[in-house]
Amino acid sequence: MTSIAADPDWTDRGGDRYAGYWRTATFGALTASAEVRRDALERILPRLKIAGRCTLDGRFLIARGELRTYKIHLGSANILMQPDDSYLCIVPAWRSGDGKVFLPFEDDRLSLILSKAFLLAADTEITDESILTQIKRGA
Repeated sequence: MTSIAADPDWTDRGGDRYAGYWRTATFGALTASAEVRRDALERILPRLKIAGRCTLDGRFLIARGELRTYKIHLGSANILMQPDDSYLCIVPAWRSGDGKVFLPFEDDRLSLILSKAFLLAADTEITDESILTQIKRGA
């Protein structure tokens, strides 16, 4: 995806000239590949440790933590926090292959969505201050 919608840090660039576009592109209707991702999640989620904390709802994977409930968009993997739909910026730390977990699919976005769901379903265990500050701001 080549668009400001793919840039999780874009909202920090000041001004809101393209904010409407960003929100629509980032949280809007699902593309064909996102629909396939949703179908895969329907099969995968019931088998996961976090199955009791996650549901699919339209364009989102809903992950219930103890601090908040999170809506992870199936197209962009961006996150909105309930109750006010505030944006949560979590940028993956890309590391070398050390400790890499093999997943039986090649969809990096699906891997990202699942990793965020696992993190947020256990939100009381998050230690990253930048993430905690965002979560606690509107809780």
